[in-house]
Amino acid sequence: MDTGLQDLQGKAERVKPSELLALLLEFHAEKAELYGRHVAVARVASDYDVNNAYQYVIAREQQHLEWLREAILDAGGEVPAVAEPEEPGRPRDADALGELVRADAGSLRTAVDKWRPRLSGITHARHRRMLELTLGEMLEQARFFDQAASGRLDLLGRRTGGPRTPGVVVASRWPA
Repeated sequence: MDTGLQDLQGKAERVKPSELLALLLEFHAEKAELYGRHVAVARVASDYDVNNAYQYVIAREQQHLEWLREAILDAGGEVPAVAEPEEPGRPRDADALGELVRADAGSLRTAVDKWRPRLSGITHARHRRMLELTLGEMLEQARFFDQAASGRLDLLGRRTGGPRTPGVVVASRWPA
């Protein structure tokens, strides 16, 4: 083994199992809060393209939360229940929706900035990699939200031509 690597590993602060569990629980709580906020905004975002971006992000976040759940269980913890966030009021126009979307992009970046430096001490390779992947996807989600707020119509791919899909989402998923 490279002695330089051993020196570097010796200087790194290691995260103890109890600290790892606490870190995973804290990350899960913050990620669940972001997820809940995105679900709440998706419920009021009637713009078709913006709503599609949120649906994509929500699907990935569900996977992130599942990874975190498994990591917490693996570390001997229990996954706490998460409270539902308050739903924002329905945006009155595209500018108001853009404000919600920009706020979500900013929240994602803030979370990444907070968590990225904390990963260096995690010695459990699988959990560290899972958190790194999650943070990377969170930056991608922030980019999606930035594009949605700027009015981009091709967030999830380019259209093949023909008429554009109508630009609104129905108020209810399933008619009563």
